[in-house]
Amino acid sequence: MTDMIGFVGLGRMGRPMASNLCRKGFRLVVHDVNRDAVDELASLQARPAESAGEVAAQSDVIVTMLPNSAIVEQVLAGPGGVLENAKPGSVIMDMSTIDPLVTDALAKQAAAKGIGYVDAPVGRLAVHADRGESLFMVGGTEADFARVKPLLEGMGSTIHHCGPVGSGMRTKLVNNYLAVSLCQMNAEALALSQRFGLTLETTLDVLYGTTAVNGQLKVNWPNKVLIDDTEPGFTIDLAHKDLSLIVDAANAAKVPMPLAAAAREAFSAARAGGFGGRDFSAMVDALCHQAGIEKPRLKR
Repeated sequence: MTDMIGFVGLGRMGRPMASNLCRKGFRLVVHDVNRDAVDELASLQARPAESAGEVAAQSDVIVTMLPNSAIVEQVLAGPGGVLENAKPGSVIMDMSTIDPLVTDALAKQAAAKGIGYVDAPVGRLAVHADRGESLFMVGGTEADFARVKPLLEGMGSTIHHCGPVGSGMRTKLVNNYLAVSLCQMNAEALALSQRFGLTLETTLDVLYGTTAVNGQLKVNWPNKVLIDDTEPGFTIDLAHKDLSLIVDAANAAKVPMPLAAAAREAFSAARAGGFGGRDFSAMVDALCHQAGIEKPRLKR
């Protein structure tokens, strides 16, 4: 691929994704507010840039992986940002998880300048990004999707073209609603089992053999909180942000989601208790802390 790829946002997800592209022979120009992250990519032959606008001016495809809607708007549409500096005919691919109405508005601004726009939020966790095994939910035209597909293949193992611009973001919110809310349900279930004095291993064996089982409980939790690892693959703070996006988007679409609203408040309580920086599987620890219950841990 001869395109120059711009990459803005080298955090816990963006850094391994950009690194994988470098290792697979893509030419990158990169920017982040964290200079150490930029230096790490420079060691992989990426070209450092001093701003997002400088990235855009040099790139044919500009990738963003940023924390929230406000930052995405500032980087893309703010003074000196990507839209001000991107070349006509280039494509922006935003992989952040943000308000889909913001995605729609940015895509319209890009189209007015002759710039393509793709939303491609990421499924799975940081460890999958490390291994190049991310899942992408993509919204965009067929032509723009074809343009960015080689990059997605360089960063992940599963790609779904969900429809026009905005479809990827909306699919991500549906996915994250279930993934995040299940953490709260699992937390309540295991806290209750602990209070009942049940054996964790036996309880899990029962749950794994019924329709009560879910991917968080069977796949993620035994590799995170249940073995006393709460280092974040996806933080409670970020999960709370996504639940807020979900509730707001549902309100805008006039879809009542009382369980989502309740889950958001549970995550708010966990953040207030000092658990915001921990992995979202640590919701069980936050709940057990509130109730004075021993944390559930598998025997080693």
